[in-house]
Order: sequence, then structure tokens, then C-alpha cells
Amino acid sequence: MKYQDFNKKIIELVGGKDNVQAVVHCMTRLRFTLKDRSKAKTEEIKNMDGVVDVVSNDVAYQIIVGTHVNEVHSELISMLGISGESDASDKKVKKNPVKAVLDLFSESMTPILEPIIAAGMLAGVLSLLTLTGLVSAESPTYLLLDNIRSAVFFFLPIFMAMSCAKRLNASPYLAVALAAALLSEGINGVEGLSIFGISLPTTTYSNSFIPIILAVWFMGYVQKFLKKIMPQFLHYFLVPVFTLIICLPITLMFFGPMGAWIGNGMSYVCLFLMDTLGNWSVIALYAALQPFLIMFGAGNFIIPIVVQFHAEIGYDPVFYAACTISDIAVAGAMVGYFLRAKNEKQKQLFGTFGFSALLGVTEPAIYGAFVKFRRPFIAVMIGGGLGGLFAGITNVKTYAMAWGLAGLPSYIGNSDYKNFYSMIIAVIIGFVAAAIAAYILGIPKEKDEKSNDEKIAEVKAVDSEVNASIMKKTVINGCAKGDLIELAKVDDKAFSSGALGKGVGIVANTNSVVAPANGEVVTVFPTKHAFGIKTDDGVEILIHIGINTVELEGKHFDLKVNQGDMVTVGQPLVEVDFEKVKEEGYDPTIIMVVTNTADYLDVIPVKEDFITSEEECITVVL
Repeated sequence: MKYQDFNKKIIELVGGKDNVQAVVHCMTRLRFTLKDRSKAKTEEIKNMDGVVDVVSNDVAYQIIVGTHVNEVHSELISMLGISGESDASDKKVKKNPVKAVLDLFSESMTPILEPIIAAGMLAGVLSLLTLTGLVSAESPTYLLLDNIRSAVFFFLPIFMAMSCAKRLNASPYLAVALAAALLSEGINGVEGLSIFGISLPTTTYSNSFIPIILAVWFMGYVQKFLKKIMPQFLHYFLVPVFTLIICLPITLMFFGPMGAWIGNGMSYVCLFLMDTLGNWSVIALYAALQPFLIMFGAGNFIIPIVVQFHAEIGYDPVFYAACTISDIAVAGAMVGYFLRAKNEKQKQLFGTFGFSALLGVTEPAIYGAFVKFRRPFIAVMIGGGLGGLFAGITNVKTYAMAWGLAGLPSYIGNSDYKNFYSMIIAVIIGFVAAAIAAYILGIPKEKDEKSNDEKIAEVKAVDSEVNASIMKKTVINGCAKGDLIELAKVDDKAFSSGALGKGVGIVANTNSVVAPANGEVVTVFPTKHAFGIKTDDGVEILIHIGINTVELEGKHFDLKVNQGDMVTVGQPLVEVDFEKVKEEGYDPTIIMVVTNTADYLDVIPVKEDFITSEEECITVVL
């Protein structure tokens, strides 16, 4: 359980196990369905190590964690004791019907992206192999491997049936059985079919997804109805067979033609826009705006349209080319920021975000840099728009469902080298233009970018110039003599994350721990390892001696005060034999934080390497 502590904290902050109705995941984010979203502590989740950002909108409560989300999710659902999918017995939240349909498409497509991406990437590899002459397009090796690609799309209804069945209250296995029947040689695309003397329209179900979604939706109601009217002891034997006997004819008569009409309608709308506004305008617009769609969790809505394009005309004339151009423009913007940044930590961050975007995963960059600095959105609108404009003018086609840098070879398609070269140029334009724009726009200075010394100096300057009633500060001294370390480097996530307040860590070189300020000892833990002090100004200080030292149960701690005592700065609180603590295998770091940090304008630790109990350690701006 590599992410056990992380998931335990997530579960706690979203309102506990009982508040989680379902949780699925996409490329980088956990998508929660919460029973009461008001119970989620969004700001605390955002501050967790390992969380890039939190997006709460009508689609879902989304926690962005990165490309390792699959591992996090598998452990999370195990800890929650759920399947990871929506439970049909759970109470559903009423949604706008159009919104509900879009959510269904998005959530059903997400689990099957893995084989779709694999098929797209395989198409790219095969294109490279034929381009270099290593494998002939007529060779048995090529044909065998190409069958993987074609099979994924041919059997798309089966993948979709399994993915959406439980969300539509239907049995996944019966849904797959129905999809397999539709793809059989006796039904798929066969003319002259009839049932009970009624002629059936000719419909091709391979490479489609809408007919099976409609059929599985209907199947959910049929199963519910049959279970209601049949005796319990007959459910196991009769419900499955009657479900299939009822659903297959209805699908053949109604849902197959309806699915074809809807799919053709989506294609028609897109083609109409392309013919009316120009192909170039649609690709340029989508490439420029894709980061905004991803930010709002709406990036998957294009997948059904792309699938329909491939089924109808054999390629995608708009979206995946725009996606790739936009993704690589995001990488370009991060490279521009990488070149502009002077801070080594920022350089490392922008470099990581840029590499991820090159591979087609842009959420880390969008939530980690774009939302924070905003100007990269403009850079991608410029770069993506220009790259998309060129791709539209040259009529670039996407022959496989693959995007990002690794998907570029798939644009060769059926030896369509002009298409490939046009896409390469479009990608270069997007990357270079976004990088230049980001570099010129620059990195906005963050509000908290000033050093702690600068902050304290500003506070002191203001304090000397304005009336004390307008601005006051209180000073907290060190609680021990020793080496001072940043709170973020303390080996305890509860403290290092800042969730318990701002403060410092001290590695003491003496055994005495003293009061850092005048006040009342409001808490003394029975194990003598932690103290709560409330100063005369109302500042609440927690002094926690060592990490996990609660397990020592007071051993090696000699208490000097009691709860309720009034103490003065420098007065001993406890004597600790730190050598014995270390011999017992415990980290002896003293952690001192202001637990009511949120009540003040700022809490500013000093930036020193060494501290004594006579020196200022933390400045609290009241």
C-alpha cells in the first residue's frame, strides 16, 4: 500500500468513507461523487503533498494527483471498500438531462482509453516501420499487428458495454453478450433481416458506440422490471434470458437506426461548421482553447465525435490534430518559462511539466502552472492557434486515435507523407510560438515570493511608521537551542504540509525545552511529549517534541510544568534525554507551530541555521 497514508488523508478530508458514493479516475485525476460536497475540505486537500489541484464543478469533485493516478485509485477503492464505479443502489443526484448524457459519455470513455490509446500508438509504430522499410505493409507481421489496432475499434461496442453497464444499472456480462450478438456475422451489416415477420433495417454496429449505450440503458430498465414481476427463486434462471430476448429485437428495430442517426448528426454538425467557417478555423479554435476545457474537466467530450468520424470517413479531420498541437504548445509554453526562470526549483518544475505535456498529459502543467500564473494560457492560445491554423489550411487528417509526440508517426496513414510533414510543421509552429510568447510574457511574481527576512523587515518598517492599533506583531522565541530547519522538511506530513499551522523544526543540542513566550499552558499531553501554550495576545502555540514519541509514553521526559500554569519566556517546560530518545529509534526533532495561523495576517519563521531560546524564532503579524 504505497499510497496508504496519502489516501487515508484524502478520505478524511472529503468527509470520510460514508460521504463517498463513487470514485473513478482519468489520466491524472480522481473523480469523486460525494453525497455531501460541503463536507469536503478543499483548501486542505489542495495543500497536501502530492495533490496538484482540486477542481469542483458540475461534472465531479476532482482531485488532480498526476500520471500515477491509477496506482492511487486502486489502493483508494480498496480502502473505501467499493468497486470504483457508481453503485446502482446509491441515491442519484438529479442532473440536467443533457449534462447527464455528457457525463455518461465522458465517464464511460475514460476506462476504455487504455486500449484505444494502445491501438493508436501501434498505428504510429507500424507507420514508422513501413516508412523505414523494416516491415512491408503486405507482410504477415504487419497484418498480424495491424489486427490488434483494427480489432479494438471493430469491437468498440463490447468495450463500451462493459464500461457503461453498471452506470446504467445493467448487468455488465449481459451487456457484453448483447454487444457480441450485434457484432456477429449474422447481424452486423447484414441485409434482409427480420424477426416475427417484421423487417429489420440494415445497420453496421462495428466501430460504433451510441447503439450499444442506448441498448444498455434500456436493458437496465428491463432487468429491473423483470425482477419486480418474477418470483425471487426464478430470477437466476429467467431474468437473463428474457432480458436478452427483449433487448435484442428492440435494439435491432430502434436503437441501431437511432444510434446511426445520432452519430451521423454529430458528424454533420462538425462537418457543417468546417464547411461554413472553414476547417482551419475549427482546428485553430480548438487547439487554442483546449487547456480551458481540460481545466474544467470537459476534455473527453470530443472522443465520441472522433470515434464517429473514424467510423464514417476513416479519419478525424479536426480534433486529435488540434489536441496534439495544443498539447505540444503547452510544452512550448513550459519551455519558455523554463528558459525565463531563475529559480532552480521553478526550472525543475517547468521542465517536468513540459516533458509530461510532450507525451500528451497536460494536466500537471495546466493545474500546476497555467492556473497559477495565467499568462501561459495566452501563450498557448497564440501557439496553438497558429499551429492549428496551419494544420487546418493544409487539411491535416488523423488516421489513428493517438495524440502527443508519440502519436505523430500515425499521421503517415496510408503512405500520406504530405499529411505527416504538414502535421510536423504545425506542431513546430505551435511549440515555437508558444515558447516565444511565454518567454516574452514572463513569469508573474508571486505574492509570497519574498524571503522571510524581507517579510520581517517590512513588518518592522510598517510597525515603526504606523500606529500600533493599526498593525501589531508579537514575537515567539525559540523553545530550545539547536539547528533550525524549515517546517516543510520535517519528516511528518501532518506538520510539513502546513495543515496544523506555520512554524519551524528544531534539532536541539541541549536537553531543556522552554516556553517560547509568556502565556498559559493550556495543554500538557499525558505522554509529556507535547504542550499547548496560549500567549497573552491569543497566539496558540503547539510544541511537539520528537516524531512518534507518543509511543515512549513519557519515558525519558522529565515534566517541569502542569496544565493551567502561567509561564514566562525561557521557563523550562520539560527536560528530555534526547540521546536516549534517539537510541530508542525516534526522530528527536522539536516541532513548534502556531495552530491558529489562519487568525492572523501572517506567521513568519526566521530564516536562520541556528536558534537559541533568547532569540526571535517566529514573528506573528496580528
